[in-house]
Amino acid sequence: MSDPQTIAELGELGLLQRLFRFCPGDVIGDDGAVVALPPDQRLVVTTDVLVDGVHFSDRTTAPTDVGWRAVAANLSDLAAMGASPVGITVGLSLPGHTPLAWVEGLYEGMAAGLSRWGGVVLGGDLCRADTKSVAITALGSVRPERALYRHRAQPGQAIVATGHHGLSRAGLELLLHPERGVEVAEADRDRWVAAHQRPQPRFDAIAVLGQVLGAEANTDAIAAMDSSDGLANAVLHLCQASGVGAVLRADDLPIDPAVATWVGRSQAIDWCLYGGEDFELVLCLPWPQARALRTELGSNCTIVGETTATLGVELQPADAVPPTVLSFNQGFQHFAAVPQPEGQP
Repeated sequence: MSDPQTIAELGELGLLQRLFRFCPGDVIGDDGAVVALPPDQRLVVTTDVLVDGVHFSDRTTAPTDVGWRAVAANLSDLAAMGASPVGITVGLSLPGHTPLAWVEGLYEGMAAGLSRWGGVVLGGDLCRADTKSVAITALGSVRPERALYRHRAQPGQAIVATGHHGLSRAGLELLLHPERGVEVAEADRDRWVAAHQRPQPRFDAIAVLGQVLGAEANTDAIAAMDSSDGLANAVLHLCQASGVGAVLRADDLPIDPAVATWVGRSQAIDWCLYGGEDFELVLCLPWPQARALRTELGSNCTIVGETTATLGVELQPADAVPPTVLSFNQGFQHFAAVPQPEGQP
């Protein structure tokens, strides 16, 4: 007898039995998972929801990539807090006609991401819905003195961004309009698509930051968050939480030169600031540590500007043109009057 083709044919209990193989046998089967933490650690909790047509679609994202991205989105938040992964819980809302292969592919992608960065599937829940959605709660642990927060930026600090920004948006453009890929070198095309489908939470940068700070140093003068909603959004949130302003320099934005060549400098700046889903880190920290971090990470780290005592965030161009004031209204917002789902950028 062949396997059922949809989850409705398999049924809830049958689907759960299929998914149990992705969970450690000693933490599932009860009403909750009991998780131990070392005595010197604190628990970090974050939740992220991915919805079909908003965060992924069959046009651009295979089920395994949806699973990978769902894990990466949550683990990126843990990295931004300076935490290490412990595990995740998964809430699935699915139409009954969802193919079983799609659900198993989703979990295979999540398992691959957890194998790469750490943590296990601790359990979750299933329910019927009209639209696919994946809600993940990630648990992490961190020593209290090494926890990173958004509210600790101070005037006169360097603003550092890891990686290039705008790559995920470039990858999405190629996936939605593959005919445009003929203008792009194969290596660049593969790199941009991978940035969209298989983002990498920056635990490596957090490890390097720990080395730069030294074993006994704390994070009281460092603010951090991830840039999943765009570089501008991250800087705005850090400034708002800390009661500071910022000046970003257009010439120092972390833009891939190949993206600027492909779509032009103006479009590349827009994607860098507002494209989103790059899952990099943005930090405000004293200049000596910023320079040391840049030295250790090399081209994978850029000092993009400086915090100020004057509120507001400005983008300073290279020429004499007045600076541009950045705001939350310029980026993607879920409850804007005309939201833009993934299939319609």
